[in-house]
Amino acid sequence: MTSATAADYGWIRSSSSLFAYGLEVGYTLTLVRGVSPSELFRIVGAEPRGVSEGLGELIEEQQEFVDGYEEWPEAFLAGAFTAQGDGGDWTLALEFGGDLGTRPRLMEALSAGTRAVSHSSNGGKPMDFFHWYENGELRTTFEWPADRTGSTPDELNSVMVEVGLNPSGDEDHDVDTKAAVLALTERLTGVRVTEKLLAEAEYQVGEVPEEPAEEWESITIDITDAHGERTYVQLRRDQL
Repeated sequence: MTSATAADYGWIRSSSSLFAYGLEVGYTLTLVRGVSPSELFRIVGAEPRGVSEGLGELIEEQQEFVDGYEEWPEAFLAGAFTAQGDGGDWTLALEFGGDLGTRPRLMEALSAGTRAVSHSSNGGKPMDFFHWYENGELRTTFEWPADRTGSTPDELNSVMVEVGLNPSGDEDHDVDTKAAVLALTERLTGVRVTEKLLAEAEYQVGEVPEEPAEEWESITIDITDAHGERTYVQLRRDQL
């Protein structure tokens, strides 16, 4: 395991960093061990769209993709490349405005027999999430370090402290939480994500479709008025 801490990822806040674009508009970064970029796209049902030479070109392609729709598209672009980490090759997948690394069904499939780690932000007034999957199982996930869930929510506690996160209470305002999450991801993958790595990588690009809506059979209307009278009705799909 590496010794990365939040201090190793201070570069993400640099105004010259292309990663700052992801913090502004929203991003998801996913790392999967032993799965190639083309295999990752096959698993998630993405349509290949060629190659982008560097992060700047990937961002331009993403902007052109979005501009091609009058409304927000029902798909998004993901760029993926191979990086060296613990145990061999990892695929790093990066999206802006996408949610590949936050979909449980996809992460369970990607991590089957291996490990997958993702972190994300929705930009603006951000919600920031971290997910660690092992052998198809969500082991630890959190938005706030002290509010963790998963099958082993406390297993990373000692490592979280080492990278600068506080799993038991108030955060240290002198520590960049997002930088600490990148360091935590490195501890789990052995992949050191640098500004140069992201800027110069050759990205295979795929168009990831929107996740289909879940099927439903009925809806329930349950209302209690100011006089305590309750109305409870269950309607089947064919009754609507």
